[in-house]
Amino acid sequence: MANAPVQRMSQLMAKTLRDDPADAEVLSHKLLVRAGYVRRTAAGIWSWLPLGKKVLANVERVVREEMDAIGAQEVSLPALLPREPYEATGRWDEYGAELFRLQDRKGGDYLLGPTHEEIFTLLVKDQCSSYKDLPVILYQIQNKFRDEARPRAGILRGREFLMKDSYSFDTEDEGLAQSYALHRQAYQRVYERLGLDYRIVAATAGAMGGSKSEEFLAPAEAGEDTFADCPNCDFAANTEAVSYELAPVDGSAVPAAEEIPTPDTPTIETLAASLGVPASATLKNLLVKVDGEIVAVGVPGDREVDLGKVEEHFAPATVEMVTETDFAERDDLVRGYVGPQGLEKVTYIADPRVAPGTAWITGANKDATHVRNVVAGRDFEVSEYVDVVVVQEGDPCPKCGTGLKLDRAIEIGHIFQLGRKYADALKLDVLGQNGKPVRVTMGSYGIGVSRAVAALAEQTADDKGLCWPAEVAPADVHVVAAGKALQTELALEVSGKLAAAGLRVLVDDRAGVSPGVKFTDAELMGVPKILVAGRRSAEGIVELKDRRTGEREEVTVEEALAALTS
Repeated sequence: MANAPVQRMSQLMAKTLRDDPADAEVLSHKLLVRAGYVRRTAAGIWSWLPLGKKVLANVERVVREEMDAIGAQEVSLPALLPREPYEATGRWDEYGAELFRLQDRKGGDYLLGPTHEEIFTLLVKDQCSSYKDLPVILYQIQNKFRDEARPRAGILRGREFLMKDSYSFDTEDEGLAQSYALHRQAYQRVYERLGLDYRIVAATAGAMGGSKSEEFLAPAEAGEDTFADCPNCDFAANTEAVSYELAPVDGSAVPAAEEIPTPDTPTIETLAASLGVPASATLKNLLVKVDGEIVAVGVPGDREVDLGKVEEHFAPATVEMVTETDFAERDDLVRGYVGPQGLEKVTYIADPRVAPGTAWITGANKDATHVRNVVAGRDFEVSEYVDVVVVQEGDPCPKCGTGLKLDRAIEIGHIFQLGRKYADALKLDVLGQNGKPVRVTMGSYGIGVSRAVAALAEQTADDKGLCWPAEVAPADVHVVAAGKALQTELALEVSGKLAAAGLRVLVDDRAGVSPGVKFTDAELMGVPKILVAGRRSAEGIVELKDRRTGEREEVTVEEALAALTS
């Protein structure tokens, strides 16, 4: 086995910090900066220092090995991309403010790639002309760019980030399903090798488009995603993707709608208190504008509207809240007293809980007045049913009815069956077996490589610092020379022997640094095994410590070498 390198901390650019950075909000941000793995360059832009780059490269290696194992071929495409392909698919506008746009000196429009569906589609269009050239899976590991409005949480949400994006191209939907399954299995192997705790959950497609979509989530308090998990069955979904079947009820026995005076009750809370009814008996009607047209969104009064779901439903249209000006321009819209019955020139969508036959107390479209016994399907029509409420803990599982559990998580991967959205826009065809053109179907698959580093830090760190799994750690062993010349000599000797056995070694040989600081740094940096050449060095005795469990024992140098290389 070839000698592995020994990294001497006396020569390493890795300045550790005793205190958390003032702007750090989450654990991974604090520890990656304090341990000398990353440094902030600008808001949402990070530099990777030597130790951080080693961890990042190890995650890349695992991802690359598993992609190669399913027959994927690695390429490298530019990050600076022309406007035209993204305009052809509509994403030049759909991406909105998150897209980094720029012009060259001649006034030509370009962007910094957030994802590369269009460019890979054009590459395959150029290279593949027959069904015999497919299926093919292509991938790259490349920096991506998104102009986040509020970059935060260190490398968890940056404006530049490292991502593996791959794309499958097939002539049939069955082939797409197989390519999707290959990626799903490869992702499971990646995350298991990395040592991440993860969940696979149903997801929405968003601006990517397509049909089936699943996310890989790493449960963590710092996560920005919320997912619903059923404790009784295998249902799991991002809360944005939780949906329910419409279940009409018999409302034939409900009396006729009746107006009731309700002064000073412009909110659900004041209305429910005034009438002595639960908020769930009322119908909340939220008004939004979709590309300037007013749309009413109906949900039970005890539930909140998830604006993200509304935006997802109407994408790529722009969704915004109505204003005082909008109310002033419409006499039929009375703030605080809007009801679905009799609304004109307003599209009405509702959550499935507002099913046909259900009866409600809602606004009468008159000041200080509500209406009781308003029945969906009898007194008003719903243009479209859409799951738009914020999912709550205890909501019934759509699959078995058991109360759902909600958890925070970090999105570490996302896979999509795109279908023919991009192939249609960019006219990607190959000649089929019958000699006629066949429209290609695609899949898109992403892994957040730099984000996986942060997710690992969030999940594995303890109160002393980072605690890397062996697969991604910057070294296999952290050797600490506890001060004196004899101890430093032994530490370097042992390091050389470990390196000769193929282990990656980080040795703290810094002069003038106290043993206490060295021990603290070793725990902060998180290498899996720590070997200390300390007070019994003259006897050939060292201390071997497991960083994760904290277990330690004094052993001879020979025993330590045997334990670490076995």
